[in-house]
Amino acid sequence: FLVATSVISGAILVSVFKTAFGRLRPDAVFAELVTPGLSFPSGHASMSALVFLTIGALIAASRSRVNERIYILTTAALLALLVGVSRVLLGVHWATDVLGGWAFGAAWAIAWLVLARYFVKKR
Repeated sequence: FLVATSVISGAILVSVFKTAFGRLRPDAVFAELVTPGLSFPSGHASMSALVFLTIGALIAASRSRVNERIYILTTAALLALLVGVSRVLLGVHWATDVLGGWAFGAAWAIAWLVLARYFVKKR
């Protein structure tokens, strides 16, 4: 429930932010791939950070060994990093679009994880 709700609400917010900022994508001359739509924040970077970090944190919380937790969280962060870098390398986003996406995705993941922890402690 937590992952589904955070992903759905995050996707809606990314669309709202794209419309609000209205930033155009890099010129097609510089792109390996031409995609329609607005650029800021990067939806792929946002959603990869949100999904990978949320799932990583939930899985890491189920492990007792610190090394396992670090490995899981590092892997989740690396996956989000690779998705964002690929968007810049393909030329479909500016680097700042990806940075904004990562910032939003990570913040949204943290907010939902804190909310989940609050409700678990209330029980």
